[in-house]
Amino acid sequence: MTNHDAPVAGHDEGQKDAASRRSGAADPRHPSPSDLTRHEKAALTSGADVWHTKALPRVGVESIMMTDGPHGLRKQAVGGDHLGLGDSEPATCFPPAVALGASFHASLVRRVGEAIGAEAVEEDVAIVLGPGINIKRSPLCGRNFEYLSEDPLVSGVLGAAMVDGIQSNGVGASLKHFAANNQETDRMRVSAEIAPRPLREIYLRGFERVVKTASPWTVMCSYNRINGVYASEDRWLLTDVLRGEWGFDGVVVSDWGAVNDRVTGLVAGLDLEMPGGSGHTDAQIERAVDAGEFDESSLDAAVARMLDLVRRAANRPAPTGALDVDEHHRLAREVAGRCIVLLKNDDDVLPLARDARIAVIGAFAEHPRYQGAGSSQINPTRLDSALEEMRALAEAEVTYAPGFVRDSERGAAAAASREKDADALRDEAVGRAADADVAVVFLGLPEATESEGFDREHIDLPADQLRLLDAVRAANPRTVVVLSHGGVVALPFADDVPAIVDGSLLGQAGGGATADVLFGLVNPSGKLTETVPQRIEDTAAFGNFPGEDGHVVYGEGILVGYRWFDARQIEPTFPFGHGLSYTTFSYGDAQATVRNGDVVIRVPVTNAGARDGREIVQVYASLANSRVARAPRELAGFESVEIPAGATREVEIVVRRDDLAVWDVRLDRWRVEGGQYDFHVAASSRDIRSTVSLQIDVDPGRVPLSRESSLGEVLADPFAAQLVRQTIQAFADQMPGIANVLDDEVMMSLMSSFPIGRLVGYGGMPITTEKIDELIAVANAGPDALGGDRS
Repeated sequence: MTNHDAPVAGHDEGQKDAASRRSGAADPRHPSPSDLTRHEKAALTSGADVWHTKALPRVGVESIMMTDGPHGLRKQAVGGDHLGLGDSEPATCFPPAVALGASFHASLVRRVGEAIGAEAVEEDVAIVLGPGINIKRSPLCGRNFEYLSEDPLVSGVLGAAMVDGIQSNGVGASLKHFAANNQETDRMRVSAEIAPRPLREIYLRGFERVVKTASPWTVMCSYNRINGVYASEDRWLLTDVLRGEWGFDGVVVSDWGAVNDRVTGLVAGLDLEMPGGSGHTDAQIERAVDAGEFDESSLDAAVARMLDLVRRAANRPAPTGALDVDEHHRLAREVAGRCIVLLKNDDDVLPLARDARIAVIGAFAEHPRYQGAGSSQINPTRLDSALEEMRALAEAEVTYAPGFVRDSERGAAAAASREKDADALRDEAVGRAADADVAVVFLGLPEATESEGFDREHIDLPADQLRLLDAVRAANPRTVVVLSHGGVVALPFADDVPAIVDGSLLGQAGGGATADVLFGLVNPSGKLTETVPQRIEDTAAFGNFPGEDGHVVYGEGILVGYRWFDARQIEPTFPFGHGLSYTTFSYGDAQATVRNGDVVIRVPVTNAGARDGREIVQVYASLANSRVARAPRELAGFESVEIPAGATREVEIVVRRDDLAVWDVRLDRWRVEGGQYDFHVAASSRDIRSTVSLQIDVDPGRVPLSRESSLGEVLADPFAAQLVRQTIQAFADQMPGIANVLDDEVMMSLMSSFPIGRLVGYGGMPITTEKIDELIAVANAGPDALGGDRS
């Protein structure tokens, strides 16, 4: 192939071409890598600018646009940046993942994805950069507001629903950040040191589920290294696992600026470097191919995937101009109401009576904190405040006092507020609270404390807010706390106030949704997708976060989140899966059956109260006497069920057999361990309502023996144990004392960990290396090789 400089266009020309094709003005051509020059091929694997791929007019390849969008579109019409610094086009700001996860409802999340995909169509965006499904390893991660859960099942199920929703519109999603991107400190180069089991069972499992069930068009590789290798250069991760094991057939795109070595990345399986524009790394690829440093087939494979992506994008619908912005705002309000978690409600302080005298305290009520900062920051189409929405619903006076000044406030009004000292602000709030039937205090984290790009230093609310709350509840014991935050916060007042509403970050309609829940128009049903600790020292990653000298050790292994709290018997403030309602639910006895290999759990759930409500029924699995270390219980299934007042619903939850598997490091694959499993039907990880047991068969397959296999491992295999006994009996005449050694508990406790290859000559035993190797070979061949059956 000749290597001439064919024209490569910027995005403007490519976008015009794309619009004409979607309008039917021309039929798209379908070039293959062989139709492109080497220069064109290299160019196609990097961006034209911050948001666009390159166009190749000579062969009819158009430029396509991608933009940030985990919870709404951040399309920048002019220029571009990936840090949320510049303005963007108005778009619906739906609840971020920190709230969305609390719905535990896949179909609801899918509706949000559908709406974001519809807005992408209207903005002529081909790829939405989301969802993010990284695990919340530590509450200190500054980007936790973009992630769904500390549990991979929740992240996988809801992440797949989001991808399905976005892609149902004919636009693509980008699953991110792949993988083990669990902190912002030194994020561009830190190496996450993770053992195989936690890597597979915790940090890759959600990604595997989304890839296999939802087929995202693209997967975004992360900045960090994994066990010393940059994610953008990790062939094991991007090719062996993602493509080979999981069957991913889309494009792997880099996070913006994540490419360390373009050529190494391309060979490893990275298809598209973003952003682009300079072309200097394109030239590196051309020179490397010319010099024979790697086979051009690697480049052709990436180009073929890019061409397929462009073809997919060319088939997306044309903008119609018919987007109903008000309808999307209504959806945002509905969804936000389903994401609010009622943590506590003693003495039925909530819902508020419409005719009650209410004092609203706290600046967040007037100026909501509704999203995180950084690349996901949306310019909302409108913005509700809880104060205005509460006044719209109340029949009596709703008074207000800011109580404190938010750090983000600017302008003359903020300057005037700051002239009041903290005592004056607090005194005003106390006066409002003392004159009211109930005080509703809005507390939260300032924007400056959590964002993409840096991690939090602690999990505490600002001291001035805690002092305000102490003063208000002293003036009015009927105090409700409403929380706004992206990362979990400590709640030292949990025992001292009667009601706590966790609003996390609720998007542009969160103010209205909060009012709906406070007044009972919406019965709260959200549940926590991360554990609320009493203190940061109680969390699993404490002491191993954020690492040092470019390395962070995942020393807690698989014991992340609630798994750690349960295994260490640490009492959280509120457990994973917790969330109350304005009604009560009772559970009957659960039953378990096997259907097509999966476990089907059925349990009757009754709404015992006077209000219609929704319950999130959870199933946790456990296996006593497991061969490997496990958490006491692991989430294995969940279902969000609407139940009318007084009614009973039989809830069915399917636990996939695959979700019972652990990563067997000896076989380097997933394997279900056989035994009697307990399935705990629960209202939270600490609120078990019914338990049912079921015998589960082991997955076929056996671990091959070697000279390094311990005597205990050999004896655990029935056929190998039989061979060992026969061998020992053959030596009984030479060493009479050896005959009963396998039945000697004391001796076996000493010898069970002894590698069998080291038994040669040990203690005068008349066994040879050849005999050991013969035993291993026969054992590995199995009883079938001898015409027998393995028992």
